Amino acid sequence: MSQFPLIHPVLLCGGSGTRLWPLSRQNYPKQFSRLIGEESLFQASARRIIGADFAPPLVVTGDAFRFIVTEQLAAIEASASAILIEPEGRNTAPAILAAALSLAQQDPQALMLVCPSDHIIPDPKAFRAAVLAAVPAARDGKLVTFGITPTHPETGYGYLQLGPDADPIAQTPQSLAGFVEKPAATAAAEMLMAGTYLWNAGIFLFSVEALLEVFHVHQAALLKNVAKAVSDAKPDLGFTRLDPYSWTGVQDISIDYAIMEKAETLVVMPFSAGWSDLGSWEALWQESGPDAAGNVCSDQTTAIDCTGSLLRSEADGLELVGIGLENIIVIAMPDAVLVTNRSDSQRVKEAVIALKAKRAKQATASTRDHRPWGWFESLVTDNRFQVKRIVVHPGASLSLQSHMHRSEHWIVVAGTARVTVDEKISLVTENQSVYIPLGAVHRMENPGKVPMVLIEVQTGIYLGEDDIVRYEDIYARR
Repeated sequence: MSQFPLIHPVLLCGGSGTRLWPLSRQNYPKQFSRLIGEESLFQASARRIIGADFAPPLVVTGDAFRFIVTEQLAAIEASASAILIEPEGRNTAPAILAAALSLAQQDPQALMLVCPSDHIIPDPKAFRAAVLAAVPAARDGKLVTFGITPTHPETGYGYLQLGPDADPIAQTPQSLAGFVEKPAATAAAEMLMAGTYLWNAGIFLFSVEALLEVFHVHQAALLKNVAKAVSDAKPDLGFTRLDPYSWTGVQDISIDYAIMEKAETLVVMPFSAGWSDLGSWEALWQESGPDAAGNVCSDQTTAIDCTGSLLRSEADGLELVGIGLENIIVIAMPDAVLVTNRSDSQRVKEAVIALKAKRAKQATASTRDHRPWGWFESLVTDNRFQVKRIVVHPGASLSLQSHMHRSEHWIVVAGTARVTVDEKISLVTENQSVYIPLGAVHRMENPGKVPMVLIEVQTGIYLGEDDIVRYEDIYARR
C-alpha cells in the first residue's frame, strides 16, 4: 500500500470517435471497440488504473452506453464506484466538473485522476508510477496535466509549452508556460526540434477542492449549472442521471478552454513511456506495429505487393485483398468501406459529415445494435420482411412487449429461450421455433448459463425499431 491516500480515477467515455469511422460510430464509438489486443480501449483504460493506490473508477458516459460500460467492466472483473449519465454531451469541462461535484459529496479533499477512455498507453506500470509521482503536487493544490514526450511532428495533437526552467524528461511535475493549438506541419516540426514542448494528453490529476476553486474563479456560471444538475440527479438502476433540465443551461466547452488556460496553479507531468489517443487510422497503423513492408493486416486480409498500408476487415466472411497499394488505408465493414491515403486519415470525419448530409444510416449506426440484454444485427432487409441474428446474455431478458405492424418467427440456434406469448410460457431449445402473432404480448429470456442465439424473421408493413409497446422492462426503458 502506498503512503498516499486513494486516487479516484474518472473515466470519460462519451465521445463518438468519428475519425475512426466506419468502425467507430455514434451508437458504438471507438472506446468500446477492440482496436488493438483482446480488450476494448475502455477496458484497457479501466485496467490501467486498478491497484492498491486507486479507488474503483467513477465513469461519466451517455445514456446509450450505460449498459455497455457495466458489461465491459464486468468482463474484466471490475466495477465502477459510480456511473454518471449525461443527458447530452457537453464536452469535457462539464463532465469533469460533474464528477468533481459528485466526489465532493463524500470527500472534498479527494484526489481525482481524469482519463479519457479511448487512449493507448502500452506501459500501465510506468503510467501509474507517473501518477504517483504527481500526487505531492496535486496535494499541494496544483492542477497537474500530463504531457507526452513527442516522437514526431504530429499535427493532430495540441501541445504544452514548458516553462523556461522546466526539464522535459523530469520525473516530477514541471512549470508550464502555455497551451498551443493543433499546429501546422512546419510549426510541429519546429516544436519537436526545440525540445521544450510536449503533447497534450488530456489527462489530469488534482484535488476536488483545488479544481472547484478554479471553476469558482473562472467559470462561476458553469459551476452553478452543473452543481444544480448534480444536486437534482436521480438514481436509476445503479446509475446516476444528471438532471436534464439543469443540464440544458450547461455550456459546451472543453476543460482546457474553460479553466486550464486561465489557471495559475497548473503544472505538467512529463511522460515518455508511450501514448497515443488513436485519433486516426494513421495513429492506429503506427501503434499496431507495421511489418517489414510497412503493412498492418488484420485477419481476413491479404496484401500483395503492398507497402505502408493498413488493411482491416471487420465483416465475417469478407476477405479483403490489396494489390500494389502504397500508403493506403482500407477498412471494410459489413455495410461500409473506407479507402483513403494515410496522409488524409485526419479527414475521415469529413466523410461522416457528408454521409449525415445525405441521411445515410452508416454515418452514425453500425450493423450491430447493442442493448442491455445483448445485441442484434440485421442479416437481410427487404420491403416487408427482415431477418435478424439476436444474442441474449445469460440471465438477461427482453421487455414484455407487443407490435402493431409486424409478426415474428423465432428459431433458436444456440442455448435455450424462455418465451412468453400472451398467457403461454414455454422453453424453446436449439432447432426449435416459435411464432409471435401480430399484437401478441411476448417476451424472450435466457435462463441458461451460456449466450442464447436465435434467428428472428419479421414480416409486416412496418419493421422499424420504434414499433414497440413495452409493458414491463427490467432495464426501466420506456
